[in-house]
Amino acid sequence: MEFKIKEGIALEQHKVVSKNDTAKFFGSGNLEVFATPAMVALMELTAQKSVSALTEKYSLDTVGTEINVKHIRATPVDDTIKCISKLTKVDGRSLEFEIEVFDSKGKIGMSTHKRFVIDPEKFMAKL
Repeated sequence: MEFKIKEGIALEQHKVVSKNDTAKFFGSGNLEVFATPAMVALMELTAQKSVSALTEKYSLDTVGTEINVKHIRATPVDDTIKCISKLTKVDGRSLEFEIEVFDSKGKIGMSTHKRFVIDPEKFMAKL
């Protein structure tokens, strides 16, 4: 498996918070504010998408293996979220990202996230 992914790859995604993104909807709380599970999913998706063009070129994919998250402020429904991921370390097939999330008032969360490059067919055959 030969591929070339370099540090510094970044991606920014935007999302409007809907009722389906709330703590009340996810069951992680009782309020209609942007849920931590929704933020984590957006963080992983942004990191995955940032390298997907490169991995797909080699018929590879990535899977999340670790995430360390801080959700520091609540965001109401209908506010727009901006998620920015940056690839900060490449060690063989192991990828590390720093991710920040903002709403209209400023930073609401941050994380470090690890993904691992896999061959999808071999990965699924092992399950």
